[in-house]
Amino acid sequence: MSVASDTIDWLTDHAHWVGDDSIPLRVTQHVEYSLLTVAVASAVALPIGLAIGHTGRLRGVAVAVTGALRALPTLGVLTYFVLLSGIGLKAPILALTLLAIPPLLAGAYSGLESVDRATIDAARAIGMTEWQVLRKVEVPLALPLIVGGIRSATLQVVATATIAAYVGLGGLGRYLIDGLQLGDYPRMVAGSVLVIAVALILDGVFVLLQRLAIGSRAALPVRSS
Repeated sequence: MSVASDTIDWLTDHAHWVGDDSIPLRVTQHVEYSLLTVAVASAVALPIGLAIGHTGRLRGVAVAVTGALRALPTLGVLTYFVLLSGIGLKAPILALTLLAIPPLLAGAYSGLESVDRATIDAARAIGMTEWQVLRKVEVPLALPLIVGGIRSATLQVVATATIAAYVGLGGLGRYLIDGLQLGDYPRMVAGSVLVIAVALILDGVFVLLQRLAIGSRAALPVRSS
């Protein structure tokens, strides 16, 4: 039989949908690792990106940092954090966070930079404070690009979260690692297919969020409070 048909048989086998190594469990673990990583990276990158975009300061530093982080080999970074913190969830989350920061940071500051300066000047002219300008004008108008950065970060993390299996954790990477050790190629292909499926589903969610963000821009009032 071909690997394709064997993979379909593996995916449709009821035994792989129940138990401690079930598909629902591995998908849930994979999504949990991914969303936790994006949440941590967002807490770090978005405030910095918004500050850079609003003030226009340190943009060159941000570009240099994002470029450097993009160049880091994730598996090598994972190994480094394992040596520092030991086996556990902390190491892969930290490694994946470094992967997620560049698109989040870029989406935030480039989003604010894309806002029409005349709109910002008009908001200031009617008495808005800098915080009000950021919260009520810049962020809503920049939201499509900010969401785009979150979307890009999420897809990168989902695709790379399989590294968690290298340190004994779960997720869809378990099918790749275990399949490689056992010579079970249908298991490996099934794991890859499931990672792609999760990425496509999350991508679809973010496409809808971006459309909603774009649609809300036209209704944005510029007023003081």
